[in-house]
Amino acid sequence: MEQIQLDVQLRKKTGSNEVRKTRRQNFIPAVVYGAGQEPAAIQADRKIYERIARQHQGENVIFHLNLTDGGKKVTDYPAIVRDVQIHPVGDQILHIDFHRIDLTKEINVKVTIVTRGEAIGVKRDSGTLEHHLWELEVVCLPTNIPHHIEVDISNLGIHDAIHVKDLKLPSGVRAAQDSESVVVSIAGSTQEIKPEDQAAAPAEVEVIKEKKKEEDPKAAGGDAAKKSEDKKK
Repeated sequence: MEQIQLDVQLRKKTGSNEVRKTRRQNFIPAVVYGAGQEPAAIQADRKIYERIARQHQGENVIFHLNLTDGGKKVTDYPAIVRDVQIHPVGDQILHIDFHRIDLTKEINVKVTIVTRGEAIGVKRDSGTLEHHLWELEVVCLPTNIPHHIEVDISNLGIHDAIHVKDLKLPSGVRAAQDSESVVVSIAGSTQEIKPEDQAAAPAEVEVIKEKKKEEDPKAAGGDAAKKSEDKKK
């Protein structure tokens, strides 16, 4: 697990105006939580943090935060990133939430799932690879957090699937999710019906209901005469 030193400064003032001022000075406002301590408002140099983020994109990183106040070192502690707020229009980082950790205690963390190979069901049978889980929540010591979890899909055929219980996790790492959850699967192809197939299809049958029998005119006339005689009586 990668461990990186990151210098951060204490922010004594908070609020919307102060946050905007911090960004204008090319710093990223952040907060550190956890370990039973009060949250601390800090700021990190934007260029330094963004360079680290690009180099370790998609990976979990342990940051050793060296906290200073007015140029003087206050403390240092290990932490991981729990949340990053990105500008909705651009890709600028607006805010970071760090979480203090104890390197000797297990934590829950999400790790990226990466597929390897090309499934037989896709290459040979024109099926479709479906990702059901892009990340897996695991439990382990911070120093045992894997960069990613690799899944070999080469032997998957149509309707085959890989479940959480099928994953090969590194020593000291265990899944925190349901073992029966599907990670990836291969769906059958949905090819369009060809014109010749449509011609071979059975013709639509028109259903005509039987008409009611028409009454015999003579019988109808007889009934009318009988009714006339009854009236005369």
